[in-house]
Amino acid sequence: MRIRSLALIAVVLAGAAGAFFVIWRPEIPAQAQAPSFDPALIAKGRELAAVGNCIACHTVPGGEAFAGGLAIPTPFGTIHSTNITPDRETGIGGWSLAAFSRSMREGVDRAGNHLYPAFPYDHYRLVSDADNEALYTYLMTRAPVRQDAPPNELVFPLGFRPLIAGWKLLFLQPAGFTPDPAKSEEWNRGAYLAEGLGHCGGCHTPRNGLGAQIADQPFDGGEAEGWHAYAINANSPAPIPWESESLAFYLRHGWHELHGVSRGPMAEVTGNLAGLPDSDIEAIAVYVADVMGEPSPERRQHAERLLETVDAPERTGGDADTLAVPPDVAGMPGAALYAAACATCHESGRPLPYGGLDFRLSTAVNADNPQNIVTVTLFGLPPADGEASSVMPGFAGALDDRQVADILAYMRARFSSGTAWPDVAEMTRRTRSGEHKVVVRPSDGIERAPLNVGVEVGP
Repeated sequence: MRIRSLALIAVVLAGAAGAFFVIWRPEIPAQAQAPSFDPALIAKGRELAAVGNCIACHTVPGGEAFAGGLAIPTPFGTIHSTNITPDRETGIGGWSLAAFSRSMREGVDRAGNHLYPAFPYDHYRLVSDADNEALYTYLMTRAPVRQDAPPNELVFPLGFRPLIAGWKLLFLQPAGFTPDPAKSEEWNRGAYLAEGLGHCGGCHTPRNGLGAQIADQPFDGGEAEGWHAYAINANSPAPIPWESESLAFYLRHGWHELHGVSRGPMAEVTGNLAGLPDSDIEAIAVYVADVMGEPSPERRQHAERLLETVDAPERTGGDADTLAVPPDVAGMPGAALYAAACATCHESGRPLPYGGLDFRLSTAVNADNPQNIVTVTLFGLPPADGEASSVMPGFAGALDDRQVADILAYMRARFSSGTAWPDVAEMTRRTRSGEHKVVVRPSDGIERAPLNVGVEVGP
C-alpha cells in the first residue's frame, strides 16, 4: 500500500512538473532603450503591418493609432486589444526584438503571460525572422501613447490564462513557412502572405467549439465581427467565379465590377492593402485563386450566360427603366418594397463603385447565409470621410423586420437560383437590436485606415 501511494505521488508530481513546463514562460527583461532603426527596414515594416491589418484591431475608431483598447467580441466573451505603441509603461517600448518575436511565434508576452488567440499567432508563427524584425522596427518608431487596455470580459474560467497553454498544445502547428517546390515563386509568396501575416483563414475558415480553425475546412467560410466571411475555396458562392485578375483588382481597389464593394471587416483589409506593392497584391490573388480552383464546366457555363444577360439586360420599357420581372415573383409581398427602396440604384445601370451592383452578380444574394445582406439592408454603407466612396442608405428606420424579410425573400427568388432563406425576420430582429453584434464601416476610407488616424503613409 505504501509503495502504491508513493507511486501515485510520483505520478502526480511528474504531471505537475510537466504541466509547469508546458505553461511557464520566463519574463524577458525590458530593454534599456530602443536601438536605432534603418529607414529602409521601417518602410518594409509599414508594408508588413498593412498585410497584417494591425492597425484595425489595435486602434479604437477615433482614438490614437495602435494604442489598443478595441473591444473584440468572441463566442467566449469580449477581449480588448493591447497597446502596441512604443510607450514603455503601457505599450511595447520595453520589448526587445526577442520578446516581440516570441509573442508572434508562441503567443506569449514579454512578462511570460499567454496571449489569447484573438491575436492570430497561429498564423503569425509562419512569419520569417527578417519580417518580424521589420514589423518590430516599424511599430517601435510609431508615436508612443500611454493607454491601458480595459480588462477582458470572458466567461469563467477562461480568464485564467494558463489554460491557453492547453489550447496551444491542441491546435498550434510548428513555426515557420515551408515553400511548395512544385509551385511558382509568386504562388509561394502569396501563400506566405495569405497564410501568415495576412491571416486570411482567421476570418474565412470555420472554427470548432474551442475557437480553433477547423484544419480540414480551410477557407470554407467563417465569421468576423458579426459578418459572414464567405468561402474563398471551391465552395465560393460568387455567381461569377473569381480569377486572379479580379481578385487582385478587388484587393487593390476595394471593389470589382462583377463582385461589388468590400464591406465590414473586409473594407479595412482592402483599405490597408492599398499600401502594398502590386507584386504582393498579385501574389496573394494568385494563391487564393489557386485555392478556389478551376470552376466546374457547369458553373463556368452559368457564369457565361449570366454575363451575357448582364451585358445586354432585357428592359420592360416605360418610365421605370427596370429589369423584366419574372411573373412567378412579381406578386410577392416584397416586390413593391423592392421597387421603391432598391431598384432606383441597383437597376440604374450606373457602374461601380458608385452605382448599385446588379443583384444577379451579388454574392450576398446568392450565398446560403443571408447575414450580410440583412446587415447592409439595415445599416447601409456609410460614406467615407472627406473623399468619394461607395455609399448606400440604411433602411432600419424605414422598414420593419417583416418588410426587410419580404424584400430579401423577393431578391432571393428573383436574382438567384438558391432556395428561400429561413427565419430572415428573426435574423433581422437580432441584428437590429444588437443581440447579434455587427460592426458597420464605410466601404472605402475606412475608420482605422492609416490616413484616418493620423499615421503617416511613408516611413
